[in-house]
Amino acid sequence: MSVTKEMNILEIVQKYPQSIEVFQQYGLGCIGCAAARFENLEAGAKVHGIDADQMVKDINALIS
Repeated sequence: MSVTKEMNILEIVQKYPQSIEVFQQYGLGCIGCAAARFENLEAGAKVHGIDADQMVKDINALIS
């Protein structure tokens, strides 16, 4: 299974702990953020002005 931008941020981090590296590269401290519990990757990226599609590509490249 691969990560999609519709997935919940906390779900991504729990299933793929190595994804934390990508979140950090993008300057996102999502792991400690309360929004990570209910926000999907696309919404979190949008709030921070980040391209969600590129972030998904980077996470999937790392976990594959």
